[in-house]
Amino acid sequence: MDKLVEELRRRKAKVLEGGGAERTKAQHDKGKLTARERLALLFDEGSFNEIGTFAVTQATEFDLDKAKYYGDGVVTGWGKVDGRVTFAFAQDFTVLGGSLGAVHASKIVKVYDMALKVGSPVVGINDSGGARIQEGAVSLEGYGQVFRYNVIASGIIPQISIIAGPAAGGAVYSPALTDFVVMIKGEPYYMFVTGPEVTKIVLGEEVTYQQLGGAEVHSTKSGVVHFVVESEPEAFDLVRRLLSYLPPNNMHDPPYMNTNDPVEREISGVEGVPTDPLKGYDIHQIIYKLVDNGEFLEVHRDWARNMVVGFARIGGITVGLVANNPSVLGGSIDIDAANKAARFIRFCDAFNIPLLSLVDTPGYIPGTEQEYGGIIRHGAKMLYAFAEATVPKVTLILRKSYGGAYIAMSTKSLGADLVYAWPSAEIAVMGPEGAVRILYRKQIQASDNPEEIAKKKIEEYRKLFANPYWAAEKGLIDDVIEPKDTRKVLYYALEVLRNKREQRPPKKHGNIPL
Repeated sequence: MDKLVEELRRRKAKVLEGGGAERTKAQHDKGKLTARERLALLFDEGSFNEIGTFAVTQATEFDLDKAKYYGDGVVTGWGKVDGRVTFAFAQDFTVLGGSLGAVHASKIVKVYDMALKVGSPVVGINDSGGARIQEGAVSLEGYGQVFRYNVIASGIIPQISIIAGPAAGGAVYSPALTDFVVMIKGEPYYMFVTGPEVTKIVLGEEVTYQQLGGAEVHSTKSGVVHFVVESEPEAFDLVRRLLSYLPPNNMHDPPYMNTNDPVEREISGVEGVPTDPLKGYDIHQIIYKLVDNGEFLEVHRDWARNMVVGFARIGGITVGLVANNPSVLGGSIDIDAANKAARFIRFCDAFNIPLLSLVDTPGYIPGTEQEYGGIIRHGAKMLYAFAEATVPKVTLILRKSYGGAYIAMSTKSLGADLVYAWPSAEIAVMGPEGAVRILYRKQIQASDNPEEIAKKKIEEYRKLFANPYWAAEKGLIDDVIEPKDTRKVLYYALEVLRNKREQRPPKKHGNIPL
């Protein structure tokens, strides 16, 4: 037995070498960690359990059988994150560039299969040269298997991807199919479908790796990346923080946390929000004062900044916040903002996270650019997402709430459970100026002093709609509250709705206007 154990230890030592000292050094020289170093940062100390440890490629083409590496370029298994079971795979760039072949793919699929059976999240650490060319179409089939499991797991267990190296071609689609993508800044980290070389050949366009697929591009322009971090350790800290808000699967509620922030605490300073609907302010100043200890994990922070979404707690209860930001485009909703909100809403609904809407929007952005881009179709996604959601839905109208955007931000007609308003709230089909120009067009045109008539009618319109009471009288608002009491009121609303159950007619799935 001693000799057998000795042989085991020798082989285990070989496993830990990955692609060898030289390739490990090359990885470190690029500022990148190895797969095992990354897993050590993700999991609680000593909790990682590896599976598929001794797997090797079964391919023999192009001399693959002469240089086999244990693990086949990916380390897989499970461990605990803050005491909660989590599964993970970490691609090992020191072994065949982390390329995906048949065995490599089967190890990732095994992780997903186990995670689905036990109901735990999956974290994927992506650092790969893409499909393993030496294995031909078999490697493409491997990607297909991974994609299929991404889709099967969607809405059942949380899936988080970390872009910790290159991700090109088919390798980008698995992260895109997961719930959240975390990306690290810097030269070694990029993702794109087609690289700079092919882009230059096909389009004659010269572009760098970072200009085409770096963290800044994907977090500000494409919206592919949800979180950007400065370093690999920061990426794993963020993932651990994100997981703290999420349930392990769709059958559980998100974890409650005692934050020691009194639920009846008055929020101060919000009285400074301008009552003039044409003046902007940063919605973050409201959010940070409202939530427990000012802690807010913003999602898609740098993309579609006119819409703010993210996770927070109120009285220890996890909430998904959806808010207009009047400091950007006046808080109006465009194509990107609608997509951003709709995807976040659907994630929260899938994982039993209550939704809190903070409303201050003049409507959808007009113009040919938005219309040609499909604002009707994209704007409808928000309507669909909120109407589809069965989790607790609480809405607070802070100031202006006009037109279709009023509905899109979650109203009673879309199924909001409780709707509150500040005294500064305005609910109308459109702003006073536009409404008066339509309603009194003939009277204004026939007048000797059209501007005076318009001004008078605008004041009359404001008096009718520039307050929340007309809507409250019609039953569209449950209560008008003082700003200082906002935290307390919202907490008690969330508390009473914690056991909400809502049944819908059975169906395979709906057809969201993608």
